[in-house]
Amino acid sequence: MNKLRIGILGAGHLGRFHIQQAMEIEDLDVVGFFDLDAEKVKAAEEEFNIPGFASMEELIDKVDIVDVVTPTLSHFDCASSALRKFKHVFVEKPITNTIEEARTLLNLVHEANVKVQVGHVERFNPAFVAAKDHIKNPQFIETHRLSEFNPRGTDVSVVLDLMIHDIDIILSVVKSPVKKISASGVAVVSDTPDIANARLEFLDGCVANITASRISMKNMRKSRFFQRDAYIAVDFLEKSSEIVTMTDVEGEPDPFDVTVDLGKGKGSKKITFDKPVIEPVNAIREELQSFVHSIQNDSEEIVSIEDGLNALEIAYKILALIK
Repeated sequence: MNKLRIGILGAGHLGRFHIQQAMEIEDLDVVGFFDLDAEKVKAAEEEFNIPGFASMEELIDKVDIVDVVTPTLSHFDCASSALRKFKHVFVEKPITNTIEEARTLLNLVHEANVKVQVGHVERFNPAFVAAKDHIKNPQFIETHRLSEFNPRGTDVSVVLDLMIHDIDIILSVVKSPVKKISASGVAVVSDTPDIANARLEFLDGCVANITASRISMKNMRKSRFFQRDAYIAVDFLEKSSEIVTMTDVEGEPDPFDVTVDLGKGKGSKKITFDKPVIEPVNAIREELQSFVHSIQNDSEEIVSIEDGLNALEIAYKILALIK
């Protein structure tokens, strides 16, 4: 099978990770990259020994896949330029700066009949991958995504920068429409909210409580999912998961089992603790590899443009409530 030619737009902090990981994928030929910053171009050319192109259009013309890893404000211009030339597009999250831009991209995708995947990288975090099949009909979800302050990323609010990761994860496991949103947030050091909390209520009764901060003393990325007879904890930062399940005990409980007596003749339940063995993987490589597979096999993208739009719409509803 012929290799797919890929070009990366953006050679900043995250863009360099994308270049590095794309070069590790056998099915990809990294043609080059484009960045407006001459210093970044020089550094990336020296590090990766691939050319920095003089213009975005020139690079788009020479590839099959355009990987958009530029600041959020330029996502739409970059992705739409690629789609108008019928190129497959991988675009970092959030998909675009506005909902209108994302909807326009969706229309362009249908016209171009190409693949688009959004870089919600936590879907490929091995801790979540190990736990997701155990998450069935959750009724309460609690997430904390806290980061120490870093000026990089403050061009958008903490909702679009950090919280949107957890919004996407939650929407991927709760198969029910959102019926109500409550939110609050505060701008502490930048011009947009630096700490925010949102509560999503779904039609099926599930409630998700989401907290995101970029002014914390320590980093934390934890989610907990509660459902009938099970509790699933995912630590996205430490790459670990824990699955706690409860099953009915038939007859007398085994003295070596951990059990809980439900009282008043209701019997007892056995508690099982499971910590899946998690193999270390690079989530950026995994998401790019999955996108390549979706193109080669004409299969559905794991994080579709619709997923990116849905997460963005919820994020903007949260932002509107905070304002």
